[in-house]
Amino acid sequence: MVRAEYHLFQITDPQGPVADDVDATHNGLVSAVGGVIEVATGIHTGNVRVTVEPHSQRPDPVPGWEEIVEMPCHSPSGEVLVKPMMDDPADLPSLASQGPGSYRLRVHALGRDTAVDQSTDDVVESYLIQSWPAAHQDALLVKAADSYGAQVRVRPADDTLVIDHEDSPGTQTGRERDILRRAGHGDYS
Repeated sequence: MVRAEYHLFQITDPQGPVADDVDATHNGLVSAVGGVIEVATGIHTGNVRVTVEPHSQRPDPVPGWEEIVEMPCHSPSGEVLVKPMMDDPADLPSLASQGPGSYRLRVHALGRDTAVDQSTDDVVESYLIQSWPAAHQDALLVKAADSYGAQVRVRPADDTLVIDHEDSPGTQTGRERDILRRAGHGDYS
């Protein structure tokens, strides 16, 4: 089991970034932010079932999953680990079975529509993460069949709402918000 927090769990390497930035709105299941791969869960908080399958070569696809995404991954240390956002890595094998180098990850999801946005003690979502050594290829949406993934795919990439009551231009927060607002519109002056 892996703890999902804030709709995600992570895939990381303790020695550095594992992926270039990828926005989840492109595939509805995985993203990469600051070099960390994030897997989007339907539940807000709770345990999810995660199975890790490191392979020496590309495995056949596994039938029966609702969402499947492939993406590149690089391991500087030879340890690519699944972990909750705010805790130590889960007790699962490393996805970098052949040591440092480039890999392909295939992330499968099932059950994300069961308890969307809820915190639950029941395990209602399952994930299978396969890995194998491979040269870099762009992320690929293999299968898209759940409603939660469809919602993520249509969400604008900059769909972040920040509520701040100190928004006046005379405050530090107000000045920072103005800079962010202008940058969001391409004005970097």
